[in-house]
Amino acid sequence: MKKIITSSNAPDPIGPYNQAILSGNTLYVSGQTPMNPATGKLVQGDIKAETRQSMENIKAILNEAGMTFENVVKASIFVKDMHQFSQVNEAYGAYFDAATAPARETVEVANLPMFVNVEISMIAVK
Repeated sequence: MKKIITSSNAPDPIGPYNQAILSGNTLYVSGQTPMNPATGKLVQGDIKAETRQSMENIKAILNEAGMTFENVVKASIFVKDMHQFSQVNEAYGAYFDAATAPARETVEVANLPMFVNVEISMIAVK
């Protein structure tokens, strides 16, 4: 059985998908971009700020599902410019304890929805 998870503190989906799906004890969080849910505008111009906004959106979704970043077992980061990896990594890393951080990949892509610079998705388990 799957349960749709929706947080008013994260941006509404821009397509035919949900913010997250809870299946059993596993939460699949859709890719989050640096959209500020309060203003409906993209955070732009500073990759660290963009990464933090994406992470805050994920945090809101995790909280809605009764989870935290400690529950995350897998993360996927998509960036437009791998030269910004260290900055993305620094902002992302602030949300995890390095000793218990999840598995992850970071992939450079040609473009992302709304032409943002970063998109992050996660899988968490209760």
